Amino acid sequence: MFDRTFIVSKDDWSLHRKGYADQQRHMEKVKEAIKKNLADIVAEESIIMSEGKKIVKVPIRSLQEYHFRFNQNKQKHVGQGDGNTKPGDVLGTDGSSGKSGKGPGAGSEPGVDYYETEMTVDELAELIFEDLGLPNLKEKRQQELITDSFQFRDIRKKGIISNIDKRRTILESIKRKALAGEDSHAIIPDDLRFKTWTEDIKYQSNAVVIAMMDTSGSMGPFEKYIARSFFFWMVRFLRTKYQNVNIVFLAHHTEAKEVTEQEFFTKGESGGTKCSSVYRLALDVIEKRYRPEDYNIYPFHFSDGDNIPADNEACIELVKKLLNVCNIFGYGEIEGLYYNSSSLMSVYKKIKDPKFTSVLIKDKTGVYTALKAFFRPQDEVLKI
Repeated sequence: MFDRTFIVSKDDWSLHRKGYADQQRHMEKVKEAIKKNLADIVAEESIIMSEGKKIVKVPIRSLQEYHFRFNQNKQKHVGQGDGNTKPGDVLGTDGSSGKSGKGPGAGSEPGVDYYETEMTVDELAELIFEDLGLPNLKEKRQQELITDSFQFRDIRKKGIISNIDKRRTILESIKRKALAGEDSHAIIPDDLRFKTWTEDIKYQSNAVVIAMMDTSGSMGPFEKYIARSFFFWMVRFLRTKYQNVNIVFLAHHTEAKEVTEQEFFTKGESGGTKCSSVYRLALDVIEKRYRPEDYNIYPFHFSDGDNIPADNEACIELVKKLLNVCNIFGYGEIEGLYYNSSSLMSVYKKIKDPKFTSVLIKDKTGVYTALKAFFRPQDEVLKI
């Protein structure tokens, strides 16, 4: 007799990918955690002050694998009483008071673990801008835009040798020899065919965003940081999602002037506040360079609201003029340490135009709230 031994085995290839699958699951969990905390992450100082670095560190709560936890102390829990309690008996305390029971003491509960994950600014921007878009986009007078892309759409007898179309050249040679009854394999210059490229021209509607920031002496470190944080993400949002959007930077105290992007984000604060000056300058820029017939226009103004009282009525009239030529007007007011209850926000309550949008920001999380309020995607009707 022969001793026959059979070994049956099955190689589960899914096990070979477990490391990759765990990595993908981890990244999905990281993105989910970031999405839930976008309001805090958007105003994170380490990201705003990254100075163009491609990799940034994002603080998120630590992620743990699911597992069972067993109670080793075998302590009694809810529903395990001995039945001898009476109404009014104290069952326990919340642990919020100290040993003496008079006010908070040293805590005994563990904290929440946080760690920093690295991701590119572009990846973070993609999560932040996922649901944002320019609102109330309208079809304007079309303007030709020549892009950097090229496409081969034509075949010609003359061209550079690197663009030769070998297939068409051979076909021309075969046809010529078939008509002439020749038997040679020679290719003559008349057989050559070349691919010819043309510029890919797209037609897009135009848009301009006018960024206006208060740089007066009342804008303290907190107010200045909030305003710059909003405009930092606004600029990145526009340049990420749109190709044909112009951005104009205006800074003001009692006087307003157009500045470069670098000056806008580094300009110090001084002087009093006269917001009507920046609105007049915005109207002047629109009239001279951005006709409403050709452009979708979006002015956004950030201030602490501490304006000269005598200037308030002029501001209302100028905002109404801007609303006549703009798609929307966004006003963000930052409530700092010395907030004035009679600020511009209270004055602008008189404006009932649906295109006027205002946001009051009290802390860092308000930056993301302002982004969502000013860039409402549900109104986006035209890609530019």
